Amino acid sequence: QVNLVESGGGLVQPGGSLRLSCAASGIIFSIYAMGWYRQAPGKQRELVAQLTSGGSTNYADSVKGRFTISRDNAKNTVYLQMNSLKPEDTAVYYCNRVPGAGGTFFSWGQGTQVAVVS
Repeated sequence: QVNLVESGGGLVQPGGSLRLSCAASGIIFSIYAMGWYRQAPGKQRELVAQLTSGGSTNYADSVKGRFTISRDNAKNTVYLQMNSLKPEDTAVYYCNRVPGAGGTFFSWGQGTQVAVVS
């Protein structure tokens, strides 16, 4: 059974930084492309950053240059460093695999809340 546990969210002022962590268990973590997703109130969940097993990254335009995704395969953990945070970054953040065509997501974790408020 796959288990994803996100942590590191919180309340921060605009311009601040947070580092999110996602610990995975029950999978051979290193073989999967992993991503960070977010869901703001009233909006659909969106992929904001992804990292392949080979180390390639891709970011949504809205976070490019401000967010950095990384992983530690020895710890089965993926991270999201978020800098220069904006109020529009406020959302619940989740990690999960980035499935290819025909692939499916792992069971979603509880997410971690990020609130960017003046």
